[in-house]
Amino acid sequence: MLSGWGRTARSRCRVIAPHGVDDILQALALAAGNGLIARGAGRSYGDAAQNGGGDVLDMTGLDRILSIDAERGLITAQAGATVAQLMARLAAHGLTLPVLPGTRHVTLAGAIASDIHGKNHHRDGAFARHVAAISLCTPAHGLIEVAPDTDPDLFYATLGGMGLTGVIVGATLRVEPLPSPWVAADVDRTDGLTQTLELMSGAERRRYSVAWLDLLAEGPKMGRAIVSRADPLVPDRKTPPARRGRRAAGSSYPGTLSRGPAFEVPRGFPGALLRPASMRMFNALRWRATPRRERERPLALVPYFFPLDVLGEWNRLYGPAGLIQYQFVIPSGEERTLERCFELMRARRLPVYLAVFKRFGPAFGGPLSFPLKGWTLAIDLPAAAPGLRAALDELDELVAEGGGRVYLSKDIRLRRDMLAEMYPQLDRFHAQRARVDPHEALRSDLARRLGLCGAAG
Repeated sequence: MLSGWGRTARSRCRVIAPHGVDDILQALALAAGNGLIARGAGRSYGDAAQNGGGDVLDMTGLDRILSIDAERGLITAQAGATVAQLMARLAAHGLTLPVLPGTRHVTLAGAIASDIHGKNHHRDGAFARHVAAISLCTPAHGLIEVAPDTDPDLFYATLGGMGLTGVIVGATLRVEPLPSPWVAADVDRTDGLTQTLELMSGAERRRYSVAWLDLLAEGPKMGRAIVSRADPLVPDRKTPPARRGRRAAGSSYPGTLSRGPAFEVPRGFPGALLRPASMRMFNALRWRATPRRERERPLALVPYFFPLDVLGEWNRLYGPAGLIQYQFVIPSGEERTLERCFELMRARRLPVYLAVFKRFGPAFGGPLSFPLKGWTLAIDLPAAAPGLRAALDELDELVAEGGGRVYLSKDIRLRRDMLAEMYPQLDRFHAQRARVDPHEALRSDLARRLGLCGAAG
């Protein structure tokens, strides 16, 4: 029984652990019935990496890092290598990944198939922008190498393509120098949504930018935020905390990437303990504990980028019913639509337990890539909240009306009729699907639900 990280819609699948390309090609050739989809660490929140009644390729065993070319700034690795593994190996060469997601446990292939993004999209784009080449097993053409200069249509369709253009076996990424395992952060605390939007609408001079929003606060306090903007901390700018020293902290950095969580939420955790009243109190305490204004605060890289990784299996906090993470993007120039989305969340009294707000830079990638230039909000909600699905349907309508879209890698409930409105280049995606997978061996629960595999839909 498989589910996404949200632990909501489960499905029974046959799981296959391939040992190499031959096993993958054989599985593709023998796929029947409900077909096959590849799966990495299972960190997609919805149903993208499961396939009820069909096969699922568990790619986590193919996790070798094949080469690092420090001079050219390239790393080549197998599909199942995680962000943590890549970063740890790169650190030995004074290098790092240019885009980091909110967890270090995402696999390389999952990062490409979801076109993940980080706190620096406004400056550096999403993960896909830094992919140089992909090794792809396709039903029609076997193992092929795709790159922007050799097969741009298939290459870009694979970036954000949810694993439906082929099984990603490995990839080559462009990497960059690692100045230090620290960032220098400016932190501001705002009193409400209007002040938050004003602050974040200004010129962004920092490489990393993110806001934590309190959407459970009532009245004018709703949308108060802790806004963090940071740059890599270079050695001659500021001395990190003296309790360990820069040298000691830097030498331990690769080890922190492989370190396990400090705590783990036990199985059977009662979701009733996580309630709007308790979260409202927690949010208020967190907001008050943050300085009104702080500049150049040294923060270790790992907890800054991966704050939730300190808590193992944190999705169990929501109980057996699970959670829905809903993420949307609204284009620049549609700020009134963004405000209407916040107004709707307030009117429907959505129990938003976690809200993260960021700016996106220009779009890059394929027809299913999520980011657009504008504003993105990701919210965590208990899946069992009364009226939640209807309220999210209303939000879908607002988002589509404003030219925005929801993130498919986190979706579990989008209606099929909304997909074409949010992703207007679906014909390009279907053309590549027909070319590399004419009999639709590649299928998933998400693909069937949204009609991305027509014959099975």
